[in-house]
Amino acid sequence: MFTAMACLCVLLGGPSYAAGAESLIIAGATYCEPGVSGSGWAWTDADHLELNGYAGEAIGAEGDLVLTLAGQNSVTESHAPDADITLCGVEVWGNLTLRGTGTLTATGSQCGIHVSQALVVDGCTVDARADGADITDEAVAGVIAGDMAVRGGGRVVAAGAGSGAGVRAYGVYLQDAGLGAGAAGCRLSVDASWLDAAGADGGVACLGESLMSARFAMPTGGAFGAGGVVDASGAVAPHAVVEPDVATPPAGETGGGEVSGDSAGKSPADATPAAGEPTTGPSANPAPKPAAASTKTNITTKTTVTKTTASTSSKPKATTATAATLPKTADNNWIAASLSLFLLGLALFGAAYRC
Repeated sequence: MFTAMACLCVLLGGPSYAAGAESLIIAGATYCEPGVSGSGWAWTDADHLELNGYAGEAIGAEGDLVLTLAGQNSVTESHAPDADITLCGVEVWGNLTLRGTGTLTATGSQCGIHVSQALVVDGCTVDARADGADITDEAVAGVIAGDMAVRGGGRVVAAGAGSGAGVRAYGVYLQDAGLGAGAAGCRLSVDASWLDAAGADGGVACLGESLMSARFAMPTGGAFGAGGVVDASGAVAPHAVVEPDVATPPAGETGGGEVSGDSAGKSPADATPAAGEPTTGPSANPAPKPAAASTKTNITTKTTVTKTTASTSSKPKATTATAATLPKTADNNWIAASLSLFLLGLALFGAAYRC
């Protein structure tokens, strides 16, 4: 009886394992189980990574990830020839949520941040930039994702540049690419938050939109066209700025109405949706960075984006063997098992009482 009741207590208090990242790549090392940490970072559980003053090489995750920011953080692409991710500062093959009170600056050759499904920026400050170094015949962007939402007073600067043959540069580039976004993918949502996106071929490239308590500060008369943000004449806008459309900024935010005036006369490198705050990211035209040919071939299969096809090549896996993980049992199975053991305990207790 006591054994049965003890099992019941364990089951009632036992965890229900949620889906999260299957592996994490950070600062050139691959980890297959949470509970590890390093300078400025801690992978606390499968779907949660914390950054606090991190300054280092690329971060990648296989699966969904929530990244909590504290303090100032910066991530740059890795140039190691054997690195699994090389052309982006942050690369997540799943959904990524950025939150917290801190900041993140992410830079790379092809993109600052790449997310195969949905990117959510919730209340934090993000600066994502791509310089296009050694990139040809591909799209480069500060942010490449399936969907993107900026909410909770979040602030995002995204800029893409490049001079290679066939390069198309965007601030934000939203693509389906057959990676789970589906027919409802390629959508941008800005809710009472700030977004500053710049690229020679378009500030924002997307197929759908939703502005809630937000408006275009630039271009004048800006709107969403068939493939992204356009100006009043219907031409693609190389620089798009969205700001909150409310009389009083969200709690803890000030100066929201100054965004358009502050950004209009600046280059993408200097423009920031946080009025009066200095830009923490790199310049828009940093010195080109050499990259090994084998390294580029590896990443191209992961982040190649085109306007003519939605298919992409499969992503290479990390070379480190994945450790066995605990089963992800549904909550209803725990409830059924707990109820069965509870009834067993009652039966044993009744039998003992009659004896």
